Amino acid sequence: MENAINDTKEVGMSLEDYNYNLPQELIAQDPLENRDLSRLMLLDKNTGEIKHQIFHDIIDYLNPGDCLVLNDTKVIPARLIGEKEGTGASVEVLLLKRKKDNVWETLVKPGKKARVGARISFGDGLLVGEVIDVVEDGDRLIRFEYDGIFEEILDKLGEMPLPPYITHKLLDKNRYQTVYAVNSGSAAAPTAGLHFTNDLLKKIEEKGVNIARVTLHVGLGTFRPVKVDNILEHHMHSEIINVKKEAADLINETKKNGGRIISVGTTSCRTLESAADENGMIHPMNKETDIFIYPGYKFKAVDCLITNFHLPESTLIMLVSALAGRENVLTAYEEAVRDKYRFFSFGDAMFITDCIVKK
Repeated sequence: MENAINDTKEVGMSLEDYNYNLPQELIAQDPLENRDLSRLMLLDKNTGEIKHQIFHDIIDYLNPGDCLVLNDTKVIPARLIGEKEGTGASVEVLLLKRKKDNVWETLVKPGKKARVGARISFGDGLLVGEVIDVVEDGDRLIRFEYDGIFEEILDKLGEMPLPPYITHKLLDKNRYQTVYAVNSGSAAAPTAGLHFTNDLLKKIEEKGVNIARVTLHVGLGTFRPVKVDNILEHHMHSEIINVKKEAADLINETKKNGGRIISVGTTSCRTLESAADENGMIHPMNKETDIFIYPGYKFKAVDCLITNFHLPESTLIMLVSALAGRENVLTAYEEAVRDKYRFFSFGDAMFITDCIVKK
């Protein structure tokens, strides 16, 4: 694993250093009717100053010549409910990562029903999977058999893989997609991007802000709970990233001209930091990354970050703490709780910036 720390300064290496008290009722269960009407907390990463706005006001804090970096991954209906052949027992399969054409790394519940050789039928045999291996953390490799096009069968049989803290049924599955999602492959949405509308993105471009698109297919690695007290012992699962030359050139040109690189979401952030060299130059690449960013890390590419409010003791709150400072972040989260911000995937947004003066 690429442990992304660049110095040995002793900062917040204990899991409990990233805990905070969150009332259950602040966990957003449904998306807002209008994407860009979420609340927006601005946090100055240098001073800790906080300001409150509505998300569509973010345009006022972006400068001509900045570059907004979007993760254009698309969530697939990755949750499948099937029956184990021979017993009829119910089995849930979550597709995590395509390993090759018909073989996927999956999370199976209950795992004891999915030993090597077990066969699971979905949709009365429209799709059949055979467990061919048990890999790291008990994930299963499943080889699928079907007639036709896999993606079309998945659209018919699969459900959107909402996080377990969302208990309400999602009425419109497009609300768990960004408006710019094009590259299918994620088991979860890059949720910071859910706040953008096509109209807002158009206005941002008209202001002279560059928009670059990269891809990170979100797996469960980002969301797996940290189970060790010393965060340095945590192992991140790898996820697939793709940075095309067009995006790399646009980002590098922005940096050269003095513009800021503003990452939309922690997934875009991890992609950029994985693709950057020591001088902050972005290189085109298509590979897996298991980069783990936590306080002490020296950012090479990303200047600012648009993100949601993250789970206590998660790798994501560690990442934002690396950019804005742990004390600043925890203070901001305490204020968000007091002000009844909405948390997690369908919740409100935070803009970690270097200046919260309107431009």
